[in-house]
Amino acid sequence: MAIIHHTTMSPGKLELLAAWLPAQPWYRQTGHQPELAKAGGFRLDDPQGEVGIEFMVVTDGSGYGATAYQVPLTYRAGALAGACGGLIGTSEHGVLGRRWIYDGVHDPVLLAQLVALTQGEAEPQAQSVSNAADPTVTGRPVAEGFLTLVRSAVVANAPSGTDLRVETVGPGDLQPGELVLRICRILQPGDGINVNRDAGPPCLSATWRLPDGTGVSGVFAAAQYSRI
Repeated sequence: MAIIHHTTMSPGKLELLAAWLPAQPWYRQTGHQPELAKAGGFRLDDPQGEVGIEFMVVTDGSGYGATAYQVPLTYRAGALAGACGGLIGTSEHGVLGRRWIYDGVHDPVLLAQLVALTQGEAEPQAQSVSNAADPTVTGRPVAEGFLTLVRSAVVANAPSGTDLRVETVGPGDLQPGELVLRICRILQPGDGINVNRDAGPPCLSATWRLPDGTGVSGVFAAAQYSRI
C-alpha cells in the first residue's frame, strides 16, 4: 500500500509542471503562464517498492474556461536509462532526498502497473492518504486473463492525447498480444465514448475536482487489444 510522506519538495510538483506543460503538444496555450491547481488523482504501488507512481490531475485557469490535464508521474531515486525525453525535472524531497520525476508514459514500471490496473490485478491507492484504497478509480479489462508487459513505446503525442504501443504476453507466455493505449491528457467529464471512439473503449476512469470544487468523473485512458 502507498506510503505518503507529508513533507516538502523543492521545487514543488506544480512549479515543475508549470515549466513543462507549455511545451507539450496537447497543452492549450492561454497566452500567459500556467495557473495550476491540484485537482485530484490517485496512486499505484510498485511491487518492488522502488518507484513512486502517481496519476495527477491539475487544472489550468479558473471558472468555466479552466482545462483539466492528466499527467502520470513517476518518482525515482536516480535517472531512468533511455528516458531523458520524459524527464520533467528533479526535486529535493524532505524525506527521500533527490527525486527524478518523469512523465510516466516513458516509464515501464508505471505502464506495467497501469495494464495490471485495467485487468483488475492492481488496486488504486488514494493520492494523499497512506494505506488507503481509492474506490472511485475503475479499470475495465481489455483482454481475458492477466497481461504482462514486455515492452512499450510512445507512438504519438498529439492534441488528442498520448498513444502507446504495448507488447504483452498472457498466462504461461503463450498468448502474445499488442495493446494500443491512449492516455487522455485533457480530461472531460462523462463516459468519453464519443471523444475516444478512435482510441478504443475506455479502460480507466477516475475522478477530479473542477475549480469550484465540484467532483466529476471521466475517462483517463482508452485501449484496443489484439493478439499477435
